[in-house]
This record gives sequence, structure tokens and C-alpha cells, in this order.
Amino acid sequence: MGNESKTESKTEKSISSDFVHLPTRGMMQTLIHLLKCNIGTGLLGLPLAMKNAGLLVGPFSLLAIGILTVHCMVILLNCAQHLSQRLQKTFVNYGEAMMYSLETCPNAWLRTHSVWGRYTVSFLLIITQLGFCSVYFMFMADNLQQMVEEVHVTSKTCEPRKILVLTPNVDIRFYMLTILPFLILLVFIQNLRVLSIFSTLANITTLGSMALIFQYIMQEIPDPRNLPLMASWKTFLLFFGTAIFTFEGVGMVLPLKNQMKHPQQFSFVLYWGMSLVIVLYICLGTLGYMKFGSNTQASITLNLPNCWLYQLVKLMYSIGIFFTYALQFHVPAEIIIPFVISQVSESWALFADLSVRTALVCLTCVSAILIPRLDLVISLVGSVSSSALALIIPPFLELITFYPEDMNCITIVKDIMISILGLLGCVFGTYQALYELSQPINHSVANSTGVYA
Repeated sequence: MGNESKTESKTEKSISSDFVHLPTRGMMQTLIHLLKCNIGTGLLGLPLAMKNAGLLVGPFSLLAIGILTVHCMVILLNCAQHLSQRLQKTFVNYGEAMMYSLETCPNAWLRTHSVWGRYTVSFLLIITQLGFCSVYFMFMADNLQQMVEEVHVTSKTCEPRKILVLTPNVDIRFYMLTILPFLILLVFIQNLRVLSIFSTLANITTLGSMALIFQYIMQEIPDPRNLPLMASWKTFLLFFGTAIFTFEGVGMVLPLKNQMKHPQQFSFVLYWGMSLVIVLYICLGTLGYMKFGSNTQASITLNLPNCWLYQLVKLMYSIGIFFTYALQFHVPAEIIIPFVISQVSESWALFADLSVRTALVCLTCVSAILIPRLDLVISLVGSVSSSALALIIPPFLELITFYPEDMNCITIVKDIMISILGLLGCVFGTYQALYELSQPINHSVANSTGVYA
């Protein structure tokens, strides 16, 4: 048990340092990495999230969730720094912070089972990252299907789409299976320097396509007075899951700080970076919903005009997501694979490594095939695991870390309220997402790419 714990601890430290692919010594490099960690597929689903919340409630709720998430990031940083000083360690990652806090808490049962705190965080990280990868499968398949099936009617003039319910020529699952072997080959690449090149390519394609998306949605916005200011509470629960899902970088704030030349400057970088992220989220979500209204799709790329320019946008963003898949996959792979390899002989190590990588990619593909609803899977992953990592665990961590040192009553109440809010969002958001998934798919509202022409 002791050797297993040491191996896992070593693995987690490796993840924390290696996942930031190049040394981030300055403030600007750290800011770029922070932005990269928080800008993914969830961003493109925010217009639909605004539709689920309402034109007035959506932006304010997204701002509130953003502020709470940043506050929880700061809590996590403070707890890790306090534990590092107490234990005289140079760096404490998320899982270790949870374990060390439980080791010194007043409850004897929690002290005895403190190692499960690290296991829980590791499990949630695995679920979250594999959930991201499953969403990436659906996103790429959705956009690939739309590009392929509309290639014969793609024009040079970029006119707004008109609704027309169509039956797709090829099932969306076929496109997922087409992508599968290429992703398997991609995750076989374990050299982090090569992955850093993919990261740069993903940044370039994402930035270019995002600029073109903003350029389009800011033109000829319809009168927004016909849009509801507040949606029903049931769809608001789906909004909560999507909003939490978009803040993908909660687990990366500790390694990002550790990589800085002057870690004490990270708070400044965090506040500026996350302020830019929140403004970007609110602007894209609100403008996208105002532009497309009730026709807003699971990903805003599916609403773009059927012309060569915006087909290129979908292709660019899909390429960026394809390369980002390997980066997100790196975290669960480096948690699971060392444990599996430790159970086999050295001659079988390489085979075990490649087999686990293949199995995990196939698992994300099967998940996408079984639940081909991009909007609901985003909400489900956000409600189940992202809410726990972002809103539930950090306040709880602050309570058990600082409670023996006479915490302020206001801080105690604040932490309890944030954890309860996160727990309620987790439970009810998960229930609503699962309920919607259990309903028959209406092809006119599902994220099928065949609903537009």
C-alpha cells in the first residue's frame, strides 16, 4: 500500500508539471496557458446555454458563476500554499492538498481515510477529462457531418441559414468511427515536446476561427425584444452544467503557479486572465443567442452560414479540437497507465501502455456513440464532475485546512453556502440532464447537423 501510494503521488506530481508543456517563466506565458486551459468546446455551447437561461438571467448568472469559480480557484491556491508551508514542501497538487488537509482535520474517521481524498480528486479529474474528450468526439463528428453533407450546396456568398428539417445521409456515429483510428494514433504520441507543437497549432486555429465567428455574429443582430428574459427553471439547470463545464482550467491553477518564475505574481495573472475569459464567455454567449434566437444549436459553429469561408472556420476549429484531444487525454492516461504497468512484467509494459490508451479512446468514442447529444453531455459532465472540482471541493478544503486555526464565522458560512450551491447544482443539474437524455430525440431540436440547409 505504501509503495502504491508513493507511485501514485509521483505520478500526480509528474502530471502537474508535465501537463504545462513548456516552462512558463513569465507572466505573459502563464496568461496564455491560463487562457488556453479555459477556452474549449464549452465556449461554443454558451449561446445555447443563454437560451436555456434567458437573455437577462443568462449573462448575470454566468457572471456570478464565473466570480464564484475564480474565488474557488483562489481558495485552492491559498490552501495549497498554506499546506506547503506547514509541511515544508515546494509544491502541493490538488489531490495532495485534499489528502494532507484530511490528515490534520479534527474528525478521526477522516484522518484515517485521508488518502481517499486524493483518490476522489484523481477520480473526478479522470471523469472530467474523459468527459471533455467524449464531447470533443461529438463536436468533431457534428461539424464533419455538416461539412461533408453540405459540400454540394456550399456557396461563395455567406447568407444566413434557413430552417429545414432534413434526414442526414450518413448517421453521425459513422463520422465518430471515422475519427476514432486517427485519435488512437494521436494519443500514442507521448513526447511532450511534440504535444506542445500540437498545442501551438490548436491555439492558432482556435484564435483564427474565433475571430471569424465574432465577426459574423456582430453583424445584423435581430431585434432581441422578442427573446425571453428568463427561461424555465428546468432548462436553467442545463445552463448551470454548461456554464460550469466551460471553466475547464480549475485543476490547472496550481501547476501553472508552480511553473512561474515569480509565483507571487500569479494572483495578478489569475484575476486578469479569468476576467478576460468571463468577458469572452458573456459576449459570445449573449451575442450568439441574440443572433440566432430560438434556432441556436448545441455548438455555434452549426449555425454559421453554408459558405466556404465558414466551412473553413468549422474545419479550423475542429483541427484545433483534434489536437487538444491529446492534451486533455494526457491527464487521465498518466493517472491510470502507471498503475496498470505496475501490475505487469516489464516485457509487457509497452503493450499494456498502448492497450490502455486504445481502450480509453474507444471508451470516449463509445460514450459519444451511446449519447450523441452534444448539449446534454456538456451539461451532464459539467454538473457531475466539473461542479465538484470547481465549487464543492475548494470551500470544503478551506474549511478542513483552516478550521483548527480559528476561522472567521463569516468565512465558514460563506464556504458552506458555496458548497451547498455547488451540490444542489450538481444533483439537480445531473437529474435534468439525465431526464432530457431519456426522452426521445426530436431531430428538429437535437444537435443533429441535418436540421439546417
